[in-house]
Amino acid sequence: MSARAGEGRGPLADLRVIDCATVLAGPGCARYLADFGADVIKVERPDGGDTTRAMGWRDPADDVTLWWKLVGRNKRTVVLDLKDPTDVDTMRRLVATADVLVENFRPGTLERLGLDPRELIARNPRLVVTRVTGFGQDGPYAGRPGFATLAEALSGFAAINGEPDGGPLLPPIALTDEVAALVAAFATMVAVHTGVGQVVDVNLLESLFQLMGPLFAAQQLIGYEQPRLGSGIPYSVPRGTYRTADDRWVAISSSAETVARRVMALVGASEDPRFATFADRVAHRDEVDRLVAHWVAARPLVEVLAAFEAANAAAAPVYTMADIADDPHFAAREAVVDLDGVPMQGLVAHLSATPGRLRFAGRPLGADTAEVLSELDGH
Repeated sequence: MSARAGEGRGPLADLRVIDCATVLAGPGCARYLADFGADVIKVERPDGGDTTRAMGWRDPADDVTLWWKLVGRNKRTVVLDLKDPTDVDTMRRLVATADVLVENFRPGTLERLGLDPRELIARNPRLVVTRVTGFGQDGPYAGRPGFATLAEALSGFAAINGEPDGGPLLPPIALTDEVAALVAAFATMVAVHTGVGQVVDVNLLESLFQLMGPLFAAQQLIGYEQPRLGSGIPYSVPRGTYRTADDRWVAISSSAETVARRVMALVGASEDPRFATFADRVAHRDEVDRLVAHWVAARPLVEVLAAFEAANAAAAPVYTMADIADDPHFAAREAVVDLDGVPMQGLVAHLSATPGRLRFAGRPLGADTAEVLSELDGH
């Protein structure tokens, strides 16, 4: 374990969180809280537990999925059958000891299980109930299945993602779930800070929609609809990925005017009036991209990066996961760590005085049931 991960209990050590969510967004929220010291108790169903226990790649050392080891890290795990009245009563007792409950059932399911948030908060007035769904607790779409793909389509993200001559593309990672997890963790801590028991309503659609910036305002006020631009963005050229002479890829950005001018000088186009300003370069996007692509294609990656660094311009190699493993900056920042023999992402943020701490990877199903229930008996 790294020194940066911290040896203390963490700034949220006085917080107890009950996580009965599944898959990624809800459990991701609880994982961020656990990383900073919260006592997160993962409540799982007896027939297999969280879906991530059976999803994706497995650790050859013990056949446990890597998703579970990441999303379940720093959490104690308890098995309860929420369709069983006795276990539901145990769940009520457990929630009565908690500061936060995180769930991601469809709207109304928690109530049908006999765990109505209003009753839980009446019994525990400080309780924050964080509800993570696809579309929110109300509205015409509230009852729809909460898949990230639907949010990526409806938020406007897919429409602008892809090559100009291709169709809309979905992200090749769990982007929406990860964004919603961060939103839910932030909103949960805002609610905890108030000291008032309440419901936090977070959903995938609105979390991703926040990332669209002023595109909605631009469409409504001036009729602008952003086209698919590949790696480009509408207000800054050049910006994209370019292939080098040794068949590597480099990402280049020029979102500051001074940087753009240096890039134009580097590729020999500083005197061309067509590329003098942001607006000029946007108007001649294809010509700029061809110039940059031609310049990059004539040089190996190391030469391209050295030239950009000398010019104080923005460029970086396009990394694979293998490249990240070898990069000294990731290592120095402890952005990657080894936790119980599993390499994974480190803490999402570094606090100088009260750092988070990575204690253990996702544990076996029900490993802490006896311990947690014994604590209830003594509560």
